[in-house]
Amino acid sequence: MSVLCLIANPNEPALSHTLVDAVQREVHGEINWLAQGIACEIVMPTAAKPEEIARDIVSLLPVDVAHLPLANRRKKLLVADMDSTMIDQECIDELADALGIKPQVAEITERAMRGELDFAQALDTRVALLAGLERKVVEEIRRERITLAPGGRVLVQTMKAYGAFTSLVSGGFTLFAEYFAKRIGFDESIANVLEFDAQDRLTGTVRKPIVDKDTKRNRLVELVGDLGITPAQTLAVGDGANDLDMLEAAGLGVALHAKPAVAERADVRIDHGDLTALLYLQGYNEEEFVR
Repeated sequence: MSVLCLIANPNEPALSHTLVDAVQREVHGEINWLAQGIACEIVMPTAAKPEEIARDIVSLLPVDVAHLPLANRRKKLLVADMDSTMIDQECIDELADALGIKPQVAEITERAMRGELDFAQALDTRVALLAGLERKVVEEIRRERITLAPGGRVLVQTMKAYGAFTSLVSGGFTLFAEYFAKRIGFDESIANVLEFDAQDRLTGTVRKPIVDKDTKRNRLVELVGDLGITPAQTLAVGDGANDLDMLEAAGLGVALHAKPAVAERADVRIDHGDLTALLYLQGYNEEEFVR
């Protein structure tokens, strides 16, 4: 048994009854609205390849489509990336901006997230360029330049309210991950540690071993064992190449506004919706959200 999800961005509620009815006529099944104008599911579609049919009907409208099994739909574990996933920015790029080298660093970041560069080498190269940056400047950037991604706090708080464990595992830095994990409400955070000298300036090095794609996948697997759940009961979300192993190990891997290579391989791609889309994928309706 399966369910077909149609999800729009809450800021652009483009999902109309006319559109949903048009999809249902072709795929069959029962319509269940989760949030008017934003999210709807069609339970037990009987047509072959309902996702392809729905995508053809949705066409160029800003509506995401996902076809999922009904079994183990509400997950007991969320493992999330941070940069460009739970927050809107890439922290290392913002640090580089304070030194006037953002374009140079951002290009390396982009290539690493597309999987064109070795993540560890790319991280070492970028961090080396940040040598001399004062801790107080890092904290100022954290406070003034970083914004939470829409829907993230609702996602985490709602899943926790229904019994899930939430983990933020980032290839970024603890100075950001620990701070934003607390603001969002994650149960734990894991990230790389930037090293400072006696004058509280960045040395240009990061403590080893680094948090990379293996760390992300391994933490998901460890938590499955610790929590006594199955991989099918897990959800992972990310946007870059270093998230792929984690997404593929999860019961449901979601590529959120992701690089094309990542979106192509994930179970679900969310190109238009915000992080509340992950709740709709699990069958939560808007009235169940914890805000």
